[in-house]
Amino acid sequence: MSCRDLPSFLLMHNPVQGYEWGSHDALTRLFDIPNPDGKPQAELWMGAHPNGCSEVTLGRDVQKLSTLIDSAPAAMLGEATVARFASLPFLFKVLCAEKALSIQVHPSKAQAEAGFAREEAAGIPLKAGNRNYKDPNHKPELVFALTPYQAMNGFRAIPAILALFERLSLPALGDLVAGLGASQNEAGLQHFFHQLLILEGTRKEEALAGLLAYAAAHQDEETFALVTALAAQYPGDVGLFSPLLLNVVTLQPGQAMFLDACTPHAYVRGTGLEIMANSDNVLRAGLTPKYIDVAELLDCTRCLPKPDDQILLSPRLDSAVQHFDVPVPDFTFSVYPAGEHALTTASAEILFAIDGDVLLKRGDETLQISKGQSAFVPAATGHYQLLASGRVARAGNRS
Repeated sequence: MSCRDLPSFLLMHNPVQGYEWGSHDALTRLFDIPNPDGKPQAELWMGAHPNGCSEVTLGRDVQKLSTLIDSAPAAMLGEATVARFASLPFLFKVLCAEKALSIQVHPSKAQAEAGFAREEAAGIPLKAGNRNYKDPNHKPELVFALTPYQAMNGFRAIPAILALFERLSLPALGDLVAGLGASQNEAGLQHFFHQLLILEGTRKEEALAGLLAYAAAHQDEETFALVTALAAQYPGDVGLFSPLLLNVVTLQPGQAMFLDACTPHAYVRGTGLEIMANSDNVLRAGLTPKYIDVAELLDCTRCLPKPDDQILLSPRLDSAVQHFDVPVPDFTFSVYPAGEHALTTASAEILFAIDGDVLLKRGDETLQISKGQSAFVPAATGHYQLLASGRVARAGNRS
């Protein structure tokens, strides 16, 4: 397909992933997206990922976004993006968590490339339960809260971790806590984290019983209220210690945070927009019945505290436009207020209508999308006008 044949705007039809931790009503409440089957709706995917590719309206036809990109990669993505990434380098989502997702770490780019090559050479099937690396890419993420959004992100300061475990005063963990007190550094935290992950038998049972008893008596504190809530979802899981290890944060609507490689994190509850590099690499660390490769997880985990003032990602303001700058080229993310905006594509873009109708205009071409709908804007579109009755999220990438 030539640039002349390519529309300036393409209406997207996006798949909904029904993971069991998803909300039954968030997409309906926020965006009037129906849920006729009454099943969990966890993630609405906007992009060209093979596990859930969007479709686009092209004339009277509907086709996969990936097919259209393959037919005209330079016009759809931009020559620089094609040269650097070869495909659409990001996946954009609406994420609706009713139950907690697993505690997880994403590998760096170099770790993903090495791990993927290693597992390919070993002949481990891509869909095998013990497969760690689904692709050779990293998976940095940004989440922008649409509702109050509870999460865990990065290790607490070591003195704060110690203070919490000393309050518990669990005999089963006495030697571990003493060891961390004696080695308050990266190696000491890694050892402490490792030993918690491999707890088993009577020692694990006693430690968890003590944790839950203490939490039940301190429900006025967010950390221990979260432990109790997670125990109802994942009984007997060593991940129940994670709120004591990790920073617990509740984003308010309009707040955002960035989740870097090698940083343990978990989404607990809430609805937000999420954008990430186009990868499916996850190393789990708890709150899951799935495979946990402790050795690989530790190799990919940076056991350094994440300071409180580095958890939220403050936007760079351009008038009332919010640009959330991230330290990776795979994606960009901005939020535009209601009004008229003159924009220019630097790459492929996906626009998502957060609050109300949006009109896109380039010359005589127009496309209107409603709240909860999205449009794909090819790189070749260039200059266009955005007229919005509410907020609009704009996703793209740097090449």
